[in-house]
Amino acid sequence: MAGTVERDRALGLRDEDFEQRRPLRGQITKREVRALSLYSLGLRSYSIVWDIGAGTGSISVEASLIAREGWVYAVERDLESLALLEGNVGNYGLGNISVIGRAAPEALSDLPDPDSVFVGGSGGELKEILKATAARLRPEGRVVANFATLERTNETYQWFQSQGFRAEITLVNAARSRELPDKSVRLEALNPVFVVTAWRDSQPLEDLLDEQQRN
Repeated sequence: MAGTVERDRALGLRDEDFEQRRPLRGQITKREVRALSLYSLGLRSYSIVWDIGAGTGSISVEASLIAREGWVYAVERDLESLALLEGNVGNYGLGNISVIGRAAPEALSDLPDPDSVFVGGSGGELKEILKATAARLRPEGRVVANFATLERTNETYQWFQSQGFRAEITLVNAARSRELPDKSVRLEALNPVFVVTAWRDSQPLEDLLDEQQRN
């Protein structure tokens, strides 16, 4: 796409590469969860991506590398985080990212229909964001949402199922090595994260039900 910046860097930035608020407040999707989430989004080179609750922009900047002929919209309502988000986008994005400093779902109304949607934060408007996303998602599109609690995970999973989507839940339970003073190594667990992925079958659900009844 015209206006993108050519950058030769590998996919897979470290968490510490991103500027973050101090003290750390969990506004970054850690690399282990980021890897699974990016894979689950089903990104293509031309994808239109919504990153809702973009935080520091880790998903946005990595998605921009895959969807280099498409466009990424980083939506973040926390005005205190916008400078960091814009800085990370400027440092690592390919020039195909727009930062939207407004709250979802209102901020979504002016955006083009997405192929892939990542929900990293909802600001208490989760159900409305899911409704807006489901109404606008392009055919064969995917939605990926990250949660720290089982309750919100199940709520999202059940909601997508009720709307005719297929959905699955993955638990990312990772640990990282830490070197001790005696040079031995131990593993320190990261907080577990639930990843909900939702998509529509290419055949409408009502057609599938009719087919099953006929058989």
